[in-house]
Amino acid sequence: MSPIVSIIMGSTSDLPVMEKAAQLLNDLHVPFEMNALSAHRTPEAVEEFAKNARQRGIKVIIAAAGMAAALPGVIAANTTLPVIGVPIKGAVLDGVDALYSIIQMPPGIPVATVAINGAMNAAILAVQMLALSDSSLAETFAAYKEGLKRKIVKANEDLKDVKYEYKTN
Repeated sequence: MSPIVSIIMGSTSDLPVMEKAAQLLNDLHVPFEMNALSAHRTPEAVEEFAKNARQRGIKVIIAAAGMAAALPGVIAANTTLPVIGVPIKGAVLDGVDALYSIIQMPPGIPVATVAINGAMNAAILAVQMLALSDSSLAETFAAYKEGLKRKIVKANEDLKDVKYEYKTN
């Protein structure tokens, strides 16, 4: 199957974070691709990717970047597809710099932005977008959400069986 979601990261050092998005898409049987492209080191490749993504069948782009975090915005500037930005936690400002860079897009160039290192939520948002026009995926996603609910209900039931002893000094 051809990919309909593209996960793009500024560097392969972002892979440990972005694997969570890939895993969720894989679990929900959403075909995706994953590549490393840098807005600063390979700007021509980023522009070419963004301009050709729709023609290749991509419907949603998840773009992760740290530090200056230009990648999601550069992609959004060069495509009409929805772009979801994932700010990556860095060593100096803990990802706040990336978060601010991604959310501060000018009018007309939106980037939906999730939490710092929020790759899984980016994948969930992509699935929700795709499910608007794919009833089978909508059913699969509804089952996923129901599974989340069941996990919490079970965890709460398990807590009832735990006995705690409070000690005072």
